[in-house]
Amino acid sequence: MPKILLLVVGALVALLLLAVGCSVSSYNGLVALDQDVQKQWAQVENVYQRRADLVPNLVETVKGSAKFERETLKEVIDARARAVEASPRGSAPAAPEQLSRFQQSQDQLGSALSRLMVVVERYPELKSTQNFRDLQAQLEGTENRIAVERMRFNEAAQAFNTKLKRFPTVLVAGLLGFKERPYFTATPGADRPPAVKF
Repeated sequence: MPKILLLVVGALVALLLLAVGCSVSSYNGLVALDQDVQKQWAQVENVYQRRADLVPNLVETVKGSAKFERETLKEVIDARARAVEASPRGSAPAAPEQLSRFQQSQDQLGSALSRLMVVVERYPELKSTQNFRDLQAQLEGTENRIAVERMRFNEAAQAFNTKLKRFPTVLVAGLLGFKERPYFTATPGADRPPAVKF
């Protein structure tokens, strides 16, 4: 009888150690992937901040053109303020609503900047200044960086979410407080081609 009891206790201890080992391994894997998501989020914030920092210089350059539409400038300034205010400082948004609010405010700023560039087309003397051309090139480069960093963030979120849903991690992830990470999505209407009018 004592041999059977020792075997049962040994088997229970082995199962307990296996469960603890799987839990520790799952936790460490999630922490590593969460840190990658945080790193990518910091990079997303970095490029959006770069765009926000370019806006005042762009506005000041455009203001120099006395005839320029003030309403367009006000829209850009207001959109920038909303985008900066909506930016979740620190850690990456954990809830889809947080990321959606952030993305919406950034999309509004991007839209306002696009309208500004369209209006600038009517002012050849402004378009010809070196300062404006430099700012426009920096802004275009920043928009490309934003697209790249959003893609990298989505890749990091996907790796985290995949690990989160895999067995045995799925058994302990909720207990450890880990939740699925949201993704950046396309701007509404991006699936439709722009109307071209001649």
